[in-house]
Amino acid sequence: MTPHDSTPDHSAQAPPEEENASADRQNEMRREVTEFVKMVVWFLVLFIVLKTYVIEGYEVQGPSMEPTLKDRERILVFKLPHLLNRSGWFDWITPFDQGDIVVFRSPGDADKRFVKRVIATGPPAQANTAVADTTDGDGDYTEVEIAEGSIYVNDLLIDEFYFPNGIDMRTKTLDPLDVGPGDLFVLGDNRNVSKDSRAFGAVENDAIIGRALLRIWPLSRFGLLK
Repeated sequence: MTPHDSTPDHSAQAPPEEENASADRQNEMRREVTEFVKMVVWFLVLFIVLKTYVIEGYEVQGPSMEPTLKDRERILVFKLPHLLNRSGWFDWITPFDQGDIVVFRSPGDADKRFVKRVIATGPPAQANTAVADTTDGDGDYTEVEIAEGSIYVNDLLIDEFYFPNGIDMRTKTLDPLDVGPGDLFVLGDNRNVSKDSRAFGAVENDAIIGRALLRIWPLSRFGLLK
C-alpha cells in the first residue's frame, strides 16, 4: 500500500498581509468615527455657548416695529455686552444707547419676547448696591415724559434720528415715568399699535436679552439695523 503525500489546506486562512490590512482599515474607520463624533460634540457645545451667551436668532411677529422691522422678518440679537455688564466685572461697558433696538422678555409672560426701540436708558446699574426708592432728583433715575407727542428725557427733547423723513413719530401723552438703574424705556416704531413702556413701564434689567443688530431675512432687506 503506497502512502499518499498531503499538504496543509490554506484556502480558508487569509495571508498575514491581508489580515494586517483589514485590521488597519478597521482601526482607521474607528478613528474617523471617533473624530466625527468629537467634531459633532464640539460643534454642539459651541452652538449652545454662542446661543446662550453671545448671539441668537429671532423671528419678528406683528407690525409693532414697522417700518423698521416687518412681520416674519428674522434678526440676530447680540447678548454678550449686556451679560458682561450685568456680571459686575465689566460695568464700564454701555450695552445700550438711545435708539438701539432690543429684545426682552415680556413683563406679563416670561415665555414671550418683545422687540422695541430704546428711548431712554436708566442710570448705570452698580453691582452690589441698593438704590433707594425715591424720586427726589438725586440722579438715581432717568425721567421720561411725553407731552403733545414729543418725548422728553430729563426735561430734554430727544431727536429720534433713526426715523426716515415723513414718518409720524407722535405718541399719546405720558406722565413723567422714572427709569431705574440698568432699566430701559422702550417704544415700538409703529406707535399706534405697539404695546410698550407706555403700557407696562420701564423694562427691568434682568428681563433684557440683548441688542438686535442684523436683519438676516428676507435677503432683499439684509443689513444692519438702525
